[in-house]
Amino acid sequence: MSEFESVIERGPRTRLEERRERALLVGVDRPGLSWPLQATLAELERLVDTAGADVVAKTTQRLDAPNPKTFIGSGKAEEIAQLCKDQEIDLVVFDDELTPSQQSNLEKVVGKPVKVIDRTALILDIFALHASTKEGRLQVRLAQNQYLLPRLRGMWAHLASNRMGGGVGSRFGEGESQLEVDRRMVRKRITSIKRELAHLADVRAVQREGRYASGMFKVALAGYTNAGKSSLINRLTGSDVLAWDKLFATLDSTTRRLVLPEGRQITVTDTVGFIQKLPTTLVESFKSTLDEISGSDLILHVVDASSEEFLDQIDAVEEVLGQIEAHSIPRIVVFNKIDLLDRQTVEALRARNPHAQFVSAQTGEGIDELIGHLSRAAAAADTAMDVLIPYDKGSLVSMVHERCRIIGEEHTETGTRISLFAPATYVSQLEPFRIS
Repeated sequence: MSEFESVIERGPRTRLEERRERALLVGVDRPGLSWPLQATLAELERLVDTAGADVVAKTTQRLDAPNPKTFIGSGKAEEIAQLCKDQEIDLVVFDDELTPSQQSNLEKVVGKPVKVIDRTALILDIFALHASTKEGRLQVRLAQNQYLLPRLRGMWAHLASNRMGGGVGSRFGEGESQLEVDRRMVRKRITSIKRELAHLADVRAVQREGRYASGMFKVALAGYTNAGKSSLINRLTGSDVLAWDKLFATLDSTTRRLVLPEGRQITVTDTVGFIQKLPTTLVESFKSTLDEISGSDLILHVVDASSEEFLDQIDAVEEVLGQIEAHSIPRIVVFNKIDLLDRQTVEALRARNPHAQFVSAQTGEGIDELIGHLSRAAAAADTAMDVLIPYDKGSLVSMVHERCRIIGEEHTETGTRISLFAPATYVSQLEPFRIS
């Protein structure tokens, strides 16, 4: 097992056993930014904390355009170098993606033993920390190798240096001592990972097709990271999906059954959370997981109503939904965590979003109303039928109870007569038993 693999296997416990690194955050305020700089830096601080480091300082600079050599101005770079010495900084994290040459130049200015990474590397690092399944680990490795490929010349030396000793930004590649790794070997590794992922994607596709063939109404949860999707699926289905108050606590999709009040069963799938500036390599690598969203009948867009940036978070999620071609799928906006808001604020949100649902996965408030909405959505495309099913077709009666909405039922001399609303998938099966 490689050092990279062993770090993943050890998981969060290893991070707690290590000394937490001291981090400096760097943000650049440029024209046209979609988020306020302070808000995006606050999110970056949460990402750093999730990765296992402490933010001890922040610095910003206003620029019309990034410096092609060091991203920030040369004077600001020298200022950061001095800050690192004065504050005993271990790690400098830029809020934007750096080019390989910018990162290399900044490392020269800052000097050893300080590490310089960007937001993309930090997110990849967190994904490596939280990946638990084989598919999740492969998806992270693919994204990491794609990120590393253009950075090989400087990055492998950066990773192999004895000064790193693990920590944030170090969960890259498959071994910190393999300086001989060249572009050909990395491309070979990418090809190999893609081949493995393709096999797992085929397995997932078979499972997904099984759900499609079942005729079950499929609901997918999408939303910004830490919006409470896992807590919501737990509240809806009574399951025990991992739900941490951490960014990207859930990477692998989880599907659970939900029995609606009328007895009908639907599936609810929890998926990886989104974030602003989500690396394109991650969207591509997690395609098979995100296909759970694009293959659903309804998307529940879960929003953290307590976040001051929830409008920007909604836009970030909508952008990713567009990337995976899920814009055409019906969706319901679900404002979660309303227990953290006062009643006046909740009512104001309701007035501005009359078609949204408002819930608290923590307390259960609004859950019954949401389930009722899911029942109506699942039944919207159903066909009203009266059927008479012979007693020797008991399995068909059981299927009707699980998959259809029952209006009335009686037992006659010749069979079970049922008035129901049937999903389109089952109309053809029930048609031979239809009565006027």
